[in-house]
Amino acid sequence: MNLLPIPVTPDIAAPLAAIDMGSNSFRLEIAQLPRGQYKRQEYLKETVRLGAGLDEEGMLTEAAMQRGLECLQRFALRLKGFPAARVRAVATQTLREAKNRNAFLARAQEALGYPIEVISGREEARLIYAGVARLQPSDEPRLVIDIGGRSTEMILGRGRRPASAESFQIGSVSLSMRFFPDGVFTADAFRAAQVAAGAELEEALTLFKPALWQRALGSSGTVGAVAQILAASGVTDGRITPEALRWCIEQCIAAGNMSRLDLMGLKEDRRAVVGGGLCILYTLLTQFGIAELFPAKGALRQGVIFDLVERLEAARTSDGAAKQDMREASVEALQKRFAVDLAQAARVQATAQSLYKQLAPRAPRERQRELAWAAALHEMGMMVSHHDHHRHSAYLLAHVDAAGFSQSQLKRLGDLALGQRGGLRKLDGILGDESLLLQLLSLRLAVIKAHAREAVDSQALRLTREGKRFTLSLPKSWAQQNPRTSYLLQEEAAAWARSGVLELVLA
Repeated sequence: MNLLPIPVTPDIAAPLAAIDMGSNSFRLEIAQLPRGQYKRQEYLKETVRLGAGLDEEGMLTEAAMQRGLECLQRFALRLKGFPAARVRAVATQTLREAKNRNAFLARAQEALGYPIEVISGREEARLIYAGVARLQPSDEPRLVIDIGGRSTEMILGRGRRPASAESFQIGSVSLSMRFFPDGVFTADAFRAAQVAAGAELEEALTLFKPALWQRALGSSGTVGAVAQILAASGVTDGRITPEALRWCIEQCIAAGNMSRLDLMGLKEDRRAVVGGGLCILYTLLTQFGIAELFPAKGALRQGVIFDLVERLEAARTSDGAAKQDMREASVEALQKRFAVDLAQAARVQATAQSLYKQLAPRAPRERQRELAWAAALHEMGMMVSHHDHHRHSAYLLAHVDAAGFSQSQLKRLGDLALGQRGGLRKLDGILGDESLLLQLLSLRLAVIKAHAREAVDSQALRLTREGKRFTLSLPKSWAQQNPRTSYLLQEEAAAWARSGVLELVLA
């Protein structure tokens, strides 16, 4: 076990777990942070090759899904008894691409026993950098590279702060499948693979030019595997250089086929993807002027754990500490970017939260915060058009890059934004989720209450529930004093009646 000093890290003594569902391998890391020190407790890795199971239509094959499910079932045995708040599972490029990902995720979450988040490429890059920055601290400007099975992440940063982060849809699995499909190595295939990699990465040449960083680090599997080959073969001490990569490529061409490749330090689970990994590495080093690439200590899974620590710390206290959660800063940035009316957002947010607490006083804090974020951003679509702004808000939330949020979380916020007004038929298929239903009802009523865009008493409404019957109690004579809002509430009750999901009664 490595014990590494990590200053200014919260004291988390109980174990935390991160699951990285990569395109090539699934990894489980269990760690503790006593007195701010990162202490790995256990690490499990299985080569699943989920990315190799995407067919030409972008669908995961049943065989690939079964490999993933069986691995997650084994991880679940190790995680038995872990509180859900201390486990975070993230999925990357393969599930970003897979058209049938929702069907697989439903089965995968059942197998694992915990929620699984599909994270965006930029969020993956941010978490990778968080892992490297915490486990290998430095104040010098650095370039961090992570080559996965179907994507490559590049991050420029200094200290713990990433300045630029990008993800490119090219990885060791996808490139190997395309240019070395039968394990055959030829000089022409290597050249073609390098051209393809260069074309994908070329747009980042200015963003990550050598003048912006002093040291280049590589995290995760591909870099680690090549570093081991070079060290075991005596070519370098583990650092990766263009000359050393040319030597590796020459060995592959001389072997002619991956089955005959005899490289010291090459692990069997890397044999099928080594060709693609070498091509991406060589392209990166030559195109971006990287004379030496050093293996890094941290990776995505450690970044996930550090991010989980910040969320737990934010949950411990109610006010200023919540700002430690990256998602709070992202919401504020989105409000500014899309010129959200902050006063109106605050009115809707306060009223929605008040109603939701009446309906679900023991709801998980994460559900409460989701509703607050949805209310804070429900009008961001106004920047596009006032007409149907709820649809624009939903689209933006489902597609925007927001640090700290997974694609799954943003989709949920988008669903709430879409349902804030209008008919409910557009939400058919998701209103069966009771937690979403209660959030949505609270948000819709709050939007109506604050529709005049004036000060409101967020505590004035009382909402109770008996089964599917919801009763909204209003102060006496309120209807006569607020005829327009009363009319909108009656229309709202009628909309729910048409949906057949619940009955809303005004009293």
